[in-house]
Amino acid sequence: MLKTLLAVVLLHVLSLVGRPAAAQTSPAAPLRVGVAGLTHTHVHGLLGRAQRGDIVIVGIAEPNRALAERFTKEHGLPMSLVYSSLAEMLAKTKPQAVTAFGSIYEHLAVVQACAPKGIHVMVEKPLAVSLDHARQMAALAQQYHIHLLTNYETTWYGSNRRAYQLVQEHALGDIRKMVAHDGHQGPQEIGVNQEFLAWLTDPVQNGGGALPDFGCYGADLMTWLMHGERPISVTASALHIKPTIYPKVEDDVTILLTYPKAQGIIEASWNWPYARKDLEVYGQTGSVVALDRDHVRVRRTEKDTAQDQTVPPPPAPYDEPFAYLAAVVRGTAPEDVLSSLATNMLVVEILDAARQSAKEGKTVLLPR
Repeated sequence: MLKTLLAVVLLHVLSLVGRPAAAQTSPAAPLRVGVAGLTHTHVHGLLGRAQRGDIVIVGIAEPNRALAERFTKEHGLPMSLVYSSLAEMLAKTKPQAVTAFGSIYEHLAVVQACAPKGIHVMVEKPLAVSLDHARQMAALAQQYHIHLLTNYETTWYGSNRRAYQLVQEHALGDIRKMVAHDGHQGPQEIGVNQEFLAWLTDPVQNGGGALPDFGCYGADLMTWLMHGERPISVTASALHIKPTIYPKVEDDVTILLTYPKAQGIIEASWNWPYARKDLEVYGQTGSVVALDRDHVRVRRTEKDTAQDQTVPPPPAPYDEPFAYLAAVVRGTAPEDVLSSLATNMLVVEILDAARQSAKEGKTVLLPR
């Protein structure tokens, strides 16, 4: 019996030894990623994790040579990766996906260059400066069958996932009110570099100031929590508290989203005393507050004491934008609702309506 078992094991080992290499299980090749622009400093999140093995940066399109030298040196990357134009970088490196780290206005040009070549695109939030740009981008993505994703820092927060889970489980009852607080003391006050500040405070290149910069977070999360439901109306009030620092754009905004049985309040500002990205969700029978990336506060009833909880990060690859990008392009993970094109088309529509409402001083009804 033992001899028979050993013979079977030996035959199995010999079969593995003789098996062609192609049939062996091997790790997926790194996703070939190109970088379109370096003026958005969220790019450090990509440049600083280039050695993890799931992606490889094959090219960087950045005409500002001094900026490129500064950033590549900081992250130990060779200047041979840098090209003066996006067209040259695409032609010479042939990436499978491109991440856009220029101004929001430039997102459209990135998609126009990449989509016809079948290159997938991930942009930094928000998707576009206007609904017109967003519609052009969506049409190209659909025509050429590419993924067009929008990256938000808050997408990868375990706290927001826990809040959504409680809503899905009906642990809080139906949603009645959502409040999002996002922003910081101001981009100049926190010391962003001049290349970033130049377009972040430009109404054309950024589509506004604090309104698109931080209003998009709440619009994205609320669209997710409401399962893609379109608000009935959008009402916004924008302030220009620091005109000497930000002469061209608003630095403080409150946006009210009205749904048939719920309200969303987005408070986006460059005037907070400290940086924050927190979310409150109130249901019929309880509430949850996503305090930061890793902590929530849950209260169930009138008599209950609020309980603070530490939550785990989302499961991979939904815990990090670039691992997620690689998984989506490879087809090993579905698109997440928070970064999806459908969600972010509505986000841009909400931001457009908020901009109009603040300018005209009246509530804007969204088309049904």
